[in-house]
Amino acid sequence: MPANEAPNLSVRWEVLKASEGAVLLTFRGDLDTSATPTVWQALEKELLGIEVSSLEIDAQHLAYCDSSGLALLYYLYTGRMTPGATVRISGLSPELQNILGSFSLDDFKALQGHHPVPRSLPVEVGAATTSLLRDLREQLEFIGEVTMDLAASVCRPRLMRWKEVFRVFEVAGVNALPIVALITMLVGMVIAFESAQPLEELGAQIMVAKLLGLVMTRELGPVMAAIMLAARSGSAFAAELGTMKVNEELNALQTMGLAPIQFLVVQRVMAGILLTPVLTMYAMYAGLLGGVPVLLFVCKFPLPMVLEEIQGSVQYGDLAEGLCKSLVFGTIVASVSCLRGLQTGVGPRAVGDSTTRSVVSSILLIILADGLIASITYTLRR
Repeated sequence: MPANEAPNLSVRWEVLKASEGAVLLTFRGDLDTSATPTVWQALEKELLGIEVSSLEIDAQHLAYCDSSGLALLYYLYTGRMTPGATVRISGLSPELQNILGSFSLDDFKALQGHHPVPRSLPVEVGAATTSLLRDLREQLEFIGEVTMDLAASVCRPRLMRWKEVFRVFEVAGVNALPIVALITMLVGMVIAFESAQPLEELGAQIMVAKLLGLVMTRELGPVMAAIMLAARSGSAFAAELGTMKVNEELNALQTMGLAPIQFLVVQRVMAGILLTPVLTMYAMYAGLLGGVPVLLFVCKFPLPMVLEEIQGSVQYGDLAEGLCKSLVFGTIVASVSCLRGLQTGVGPRAVGDSTTRSVVSSILLIILADGLIASITYTLRR
């Protein structure tokens, strides 16, 4: 038979009957995604009217072949177009031959004729509710196990791997100081600028110093430090544990008799609890440092007056409130990030999904916890 060429495609194929029942199929050019569907349909028509006992596929002259082209070669190799015939492929490079060996007929059968069926609204709502309840149960079980292991480590300090705690403290805490300082200084500056003009209209522009001190110690210091910890370090916790799960390293730990939570999670939670108050104190001072220049050079207040107003507005109770919030936020960030890492599924997107879920869940829980604590402290202060 003459050589065939698909229109506007750089691929040619030729079907030759060498002897009784023996057929030689030769490919030339590029067998890629754009050419494969045309070649596939044409070969099905050509081979349908031929009695084939043996099929020799010559791929030596293929300049390029992607996964779709390999799928066609595998379909031919398994005799799907020539039932009962003996099929042999020659001329493939070792790399393509290895990839072809990874193809499975079961995968093709599973995907053939598969069309996703749209689900109704009640089914979607039920599935979402079931997933939410399942996740809530996993969170409660995780909290209980982490709490028990933390209590055991506090009672018996030798159970805690303190070197790992200090390593996480340095990576997640000390290395985060520059970005925490930059963000909180800018936030303090913005608060000072935005509040200066309205308070000037009331003749109380000096109250900017008191506002800055209270906001940074009670709210924005702990919240900004926790959000930066969730975005920078919590995501790293989730990605690290998720990668270990995908690589089956967690299963290896269990095989060796080591509990992943005791061996990996407890250290990160302890480091999160210890480092968040330090980051919070740092964020408080950085926020004040960002707002003070506005009071000095824009509002034209002398430095002693500004420092006196800040010192007079901030009490020990305000500082204690911010530090207590930071302990709660640190526990939330470390625990949720580790949980999302342990919940990592399979597939190339699993680690990325876990990382995203850890950051979103951590920030959401931080805001919820902050609102709850703020309502409690407001009631107690009345």
